[in-house]
Amino acid sequence: MNTLARLVTPQLPSIHRGKVRDSLRVDDSTRLIVVTDRISAFDSVLDTPIPGKGRVLNQIANFWFDATRDIVANHVVREIDPCITLVHEATPIRVEVIVRGYLAGSMWRGYQDGKRTFSGASLPDGLSLNQRLPEPIVTPTTKEDSDEEITPEGIVATGLASEALYRRMHETALKLYERGARLLGERGLLLVDTKYEFGLLHDELILIDEIHTPDSSRFFESDDYDRDPAHATQMDKEYVRQWLQANRDEDSGAYPSVLPEDVVIETARRYNELFARVTGQSVRPDLDDDAPNRVYRNLLREGLILPGYVAIIMGSAADLPFARKLAEGVAKYGIKAELRIVSAHKNGERILGMAEEYNASLEPGAVLAVAGLSNGLGGALAANLNLPVISCPPFKDNVDLLTNVNSSLMMPSGTPAGTCVRPDNAVQLALRALNLPRLRERLSAEIAANKLRLIEADTEARGRES
Repeated sequence: MNTLARLVTPQLPSIHRGKVRDSLRVDDSTRLIVVTDRISAFDSVLDTPIPGKGRVLNQIANFWFDATRDIVANHVVREIDPCITLVHEATPIRVEVIVRGYLAGSMWRGYQDGKRTFSGASLPDGLSLNQRLPEPIVTPTTKEDSDEEITPEGIVATGLASEALYRRMHETALKLYERGARLLGERGLLLVDTKYEFGLLHDELILIDEIHTPDSSRFFESDDYDRDPAHATQMDKEYVRQWLQANRDEDSGAYPSVLPEDVVIETARRYNELFARVTGQSVRPDLDDDAPNRVYRNLLREGLILPGYVAIIMGSAADLPFARKLAEGVAKYGIKAELRIVSAHKNGERILGMAEEYNASLEPGAVLAVAGLSNGLGGALAANLNLPVISCPPFKDNVDLLTNVNSSLMMPSGTPAGTCVRPDNAVQLALRALNLPRLRERLSAEIAANKLRLIEADTEARGRES
């Protein structure tokens, strides 16, 4: 079973990579939100992804976005893939609006220590762990690397939102919580607490990010809660947190970064169970059999990416005219041509950053290295990339070719760079290296057409058919 730990494509610029979500630019008005299978706990992202987790979070969020449109508009344009949503580009309001219906989590820990006021909301004495509050309360925090409590007055004073705007956010959050608590209650779940994030689109308040997911909310099993409120089963990633706490290093106190297989399987099961209970939809674990390939097909179907790319990497800006001709040849076949400049000798350290992106790319790729005199670029790229690398030096004339071609032909072991002297052949070789079925069909048709032209030329030269 493959997981989607991250989505990397040179065809869609990365805007932000969070603990779980990746944002990719589509255009000035839309972006893709990719909910990966990464899982975080105690402010760290674990090395072990959870199969299907991204799909569950994304589809639960979209279920709720659809179920609450009558309360507030949201940023969703449409779902692209079970773990990817196309959304409107909104201006985020840097406040997390947290609604709490029960005394749990960090609020309980503060309450135990004698704290009675949380972000301006006061609680009475005498409450117990997980006790249902008389009325849900709103406890906003700033949206920073380390979220800090802030009062409504503080939000206005710091310019995060006007008094009227925050009042609407507050009222909307309570309506959303009431809707979520009611619908989940019908499914045997309690919405303990949750967070909402808002933004502005054309000066109108909309809901963004996520809503009522296991990563943004805490859920209790109703039956468990009725039997023993203090020990009610939590239907979120608390299971992972508890395992990490039980397996901390005794000396350093550090949490493990890798989860064992049985914990991964159980965590995935819990996420799938929650998905089915919240949405009423059947779980389709087959969707996770090859998640990266599924995402690739869906992005391709939506026209958001081309089937593959050829990165044309040149040693200096002086090579741009030559590189642009190569790019024209690539683009004729419906393949993305990306122009890059890096010098193997002068700033070769940037090759490592290129390798990090290209080596993890979702779609097939190939590289054309454009450097002539003492060509170190092709070898440096081939030594660091897991893609086919083809050197195509921009020789000025035959003298230049004969003098410098050996620097492209002779490579040390572990640097498998090919060389094509003719630019048209370099383009054709890069396209063939992508090994895409649609391209192979087109290339086969071109080969057949070339053969036919030669037969026709032979017939004309001979004066009769052979």
